[in-house]
Order: sequence, then structure tokens, then C-alpha cells
Amino acid sequence: MIIFWHRRDLRVHDNIGLAAAREKTNKIIGVFCLDPDILGRDDIAPARVKYMLGCLKELQQKYQQLGSQLLVFHNSPHKIIPQLAKKLHCQAVYWNLDVEPYSRQRDEKIINILKAEGVEVKTFWDQLLHPPGEILSKDNQKPYTVYTPFWRNWSSRKKLPPFPTPTHLVGLDETEKQIVASLGPIPIPSEKELGFAFSAPLPLTPGETAACQRLDYFCSNLIHQYAENRNYPAIDGTSQLSAALKFGAIGIRKLWQRAEEELQNCNSEEAKNSIITWQKEIAWREFYQHCLYFFPQLAEGPYKPKFKQFPWQNREDWFQAWCEGQTGYPIVDAAMRQLNETGWMHNRCRMIVASFLTKDLLIDWRWGEKYFMQKLYDGDLAANNGGWQWSASSGMDTQPLRIFNPSSQAQKFDPHGEYIRKWLPEISHLDTQELLTGNIPPLVAQNCGYPTPIVSHQQQQREFKRLYAQMP
Repeated sequence: MIIFWHRRDLRVHDNIGLAAAREKTNKIIGVFCLDPDILGRDDIAPARVKYMLGCLKELQQKYQQLGSQLLVFHNSPHKIIPQLAKKLHCQAVYWNLDVEPYSRQRDEKIINILKAEGVEVKTFWDQLLHPPGEILSKDNQKPYTVYTPFWRNWSSRKKLPPFPTPTHLVGLDETEKQIVASLGPIPIPSEKELGFAFSAPLPLTPGETAACQRLDYFCSNLIHQYAENRNYPAIDGTSQLSAALKFGAIGIRKLWQRAEEELQNCNSEEAKNSIITWQKEIAWREFYQHCLYFFPQLAEGPYKPKFKQFPWQNREDWFQAWCEGQTGYPIVDAAMRQLNETGWMHNRCRMIVASFLTKDLLIDWRWGEKYFMQKLYDGDLAANNGGWQWSASSGMDTQPLRIFNPSSQAQKFDPHGEYIRKWLPEISHLDTQELLTGNIPPLVAQNCGYPTPIVSHQQQQREFKRLYAQMP
């Protein structure tokens, strides 16, 4: 018997570790641990928990259809996995690796316990097209810290096709079920039973089936205009697969295969450019994961040493206004309302609000990074941290000072004010130009119950540049 420990791979299709286990035996038991050390943190989004639990429900059904079981425990993996392996006399425990510092430390601890018990451990890289260490600079064989050369190297490498789906698994017999029962497996709980509350519908239905359907829809209808439409938050122009990738509800090789198929069949330069643009976004995801793997200190602070001493102003009242979508800058407030209400925010808007928090409000990017993780249903440490450090100019980026003007961003990417009107109903009746520029007469704003701007963009931009210039 092999235990397959699921973590960020909540699917049976295109799962490298699970496919490898099936090559050894058809007696495979799936296990998932609701880890108290993760669920107890203060940066866990209720929406993300809800999505994860939905994925687990479908995965459990898939195991049943294959003839086996997915056992769910609300306990620490380093306690449950070794106990389970020992009591069931398992020959091995298989799992897919992760880049995050906590996961790597946890895995090392469990590997040592299992090996001391004489249980074989097999680990695999599943969530990346190229694992850490495979894409290194050609001159000195070091990890890349700049995206463009990473992309050139990464995109030139051959990608593996999706892995086969396991068939006809064998689960626990009655004696084994009694043994397992003593360890306390539980039915999959709701997010409320775990102490989280999120009542809004999720942007993407949880599970492998919905993720595959969304990929099909995206590739059939949206990918050929992706390069242009991805920038407009009022348009359904992105894949919406970020949460599915975060939890592995869909395999990354499946995404790449579909993109390559579309690339071969497209008949215009615009379509070709759009598909490659989407592939570059997949590469950005991998770049940030490689960065986190090789530079785990990114999870705690800035990559650029000079930003460790940056004199952030960190005004609590400004931060609260930003969180609530009450800054007086309509595009910023619309984006924050979308995040608070749905658990998701359009990527263009993520850049806008992150620039505003750091460059206009002069608030430490880590405040915003944490708030995103407390809200995003697709919140992923590597991608979120990478995006925030990119916006704050503290990360792996060759452009030192990137400052977004909220008004010009709104005029360019929400030209008719559709996005702003949707999320700011109190000012939806106002003139489009007022919505885009934010130049709403104070009395009008007051009558609408909408705040006047809490800062001057021009003034704060100058102040940020002054503080930046003074850093050693």
C-alpha cells in the first residue's frame, strides 16, 4: 500500500506523484490534512478555505469512483502521516513538493520521522513545468533574479505532457478501516465549521471539473484576444484559473498543452501574440516560485537591501481607508470593494492598488500583502509576494521607481467607467470623466456619501521620490 499525501494538488488527472504511485501499485490511499498550523494563521482568507474544501469534496468523490478513499484529518501532518503509515504497514508515502518555506520545513521533519520508521518516501515536483534548479543562468549556473532572461531560458525548454490518470485503485479493507478510524478521520467540514465565514459565491466553482471547463471556455473564446482584453477589469478577459492553480485543481501541464494547441491552430499574429502573452504569465508564476524557493527570505521582507530601512509612514487611518475602499480615488476603491465582496481582484487593479498603498500612502507593502492574503481566494505566497514587491520597487525588478497614476490608469483601462460604476454604486450616476479622474466636487461627493481624496497623488509621489533618493 502507498499513501498519497495531497497538498496543493487536489486532482487525480495530470498528477505526477499520484501517477508514479499508480505505477508501483493499485492499492493507494489518498490523505489530506487540515493543518492547524496553517489554518490558525492570521492571513488565511475565508474564501480560500471555502474553495479548498470544495476541491476536497470533488477529489474525495473521484477517489470513490476509482475504488479507493481520500481520508481527511484535522491534525498536524507530522503526527498523522507517520502514524497512518506505521499502523497500515505502508511500503511508502508519496507526495508532491512545494516551494514555500513552511512546507519545506514541515516536509523535512516528516521525512526524518518516516525514514526512522523504515518507510520509503518519494517526492516529486508537480506544480511547476520546470522545478527549481532546472532553469539557471547559463553563465554562472545561478538562479535568475530578473524575469526576461528567465523567460528566454524557460520558454526554450521542452515541457512534459500531462500525466496519465490512475485507474481502478484498491482502497482499505474492513480491518484497515477500523485501524484508520482510531486516528480520527473526519467528514469534510464546511468553512463555518472550521471557524471561517464567506457567504458570497466564489468566482470559480471549486474542483477539477469546473477548472477544466473554464480552461476549455478560455481557450475557445478568450485566449485569442488575451493580450488586449486582460488589462480591462470590466471585461471577462482572463483565464480565472489562479485559484485552481494555487490548489492544483488543474495541472499546469494541461494548461501548457492547451496553449500550445491553440498556438499551432491560430491564424493571425494578434492571436499568436495573445497566446504567447498568456504563456508569459504562466512563466511569471513559475519565476516567482523559483525566487521564493532560492530566496526564502522574500517571505519576510524586501529583496533589495536598501528597502529594509525605507521610512514608511504607516498611517493606520489611511490603511483602513484603503482596506475599506474609501480613499476617494474611484478606481482604487472599486478594486478594494471587489476584493472585499468577492475574494478576488482583477490583476490590473492589483497593480493599481498596490502602487497606491506604497507610493501614495507610503505604507509598508507587507501590510497590503497580508491584507490580500486575508481576502484572496487565490492567494498564493509566491505570486502575492512577488507582485507586491514588484509594485513597491523592493523586489527583483530592474526598474527602480514604478509609480501608477490612478486617474490615468482608470482612463486607460476603464474608459467608460463600467468597472467603477459596478463596485461604487453610490457614485455610479456621476459623469464618466469625474469617475475616471476622481475630480468629484466635494459637495457632490458628500451628498453621495463618498469620501474626498485622502491624499494628493502629485504631492505624495514627490514625497516618495524624495524619501527614496535619501536612502543609502
